[in-house]
Amino acid sequence: MRALSGLWRWRHNPLRRATDLAEAWMALGTLLLIAVAAPVVGSLVGSVAQDALQRSVQAQQHARHLVTATVVRKLGDALPQPDPDTPMGHDPRSRVLAEWTAPDGTPQHGPTLAHLTSPRPGDRFTLWTDAHGRMVARPLDSTTATTHAVLAGFGAALLTGGLVEGGRRMTVWRMVRRRYTRWDQAWDRAGPDWGKAGTGS
Repeated sequence: MRALSGLWRWRHNPLRRATDLAEAWMALGTLLLIAVAAPVVGSLVGSVAQDALQRSVQAQQHARHLVTATVVRKLGDALPQPDPDTPMGHDPRSRVLAEWTAPDGTPQHGPTLAHLTSPRPGDRFTLWTDAHGRMVARPLDSTTATTHAVLAGFGAALLTGGLVEGGRRMTVWRMVRRRYTRWDQAWDRAGPDWGKAGTGS
């Protein structure tokens, strides 16, 4: 709106400088570019991110398997690493020594975290492994992947708008600097006697 009002204000104003009209046109162009380019860029980035993340979801779901493990014994209460899917301070898991059978049929065992409050030998729980029985993180789900893609698209749109507006501000700053330089040169040409009676006579 400021761009439109600026163009109208400078339309027939006799005090209008070329830079005033250029700034107003630049503001209008920036507004149109942000309104058009930012959503397009955001949509493209979101679409590319969605395709890549959904391919990753399919690959992870194909390569990772949910198996049933059996508690051999409980280990210390210290957790080797926090669970990123659980709020801090509310992790109900226990560290146990467990054994399980890999998807390829080989027996496996080792320390892991079980979602059991008071694990006892023989208790069963599930964990994610690869095809050879090595423990892996839970595979990415489709909803989470879509959320990440939407956030990526939104971020790209905001970044595009910020870059366009930053470019406009930088250009206007340079124009103002040149204007001030010309004013200084004009003052220097006028000399120290400017405004005094008889100057130039």
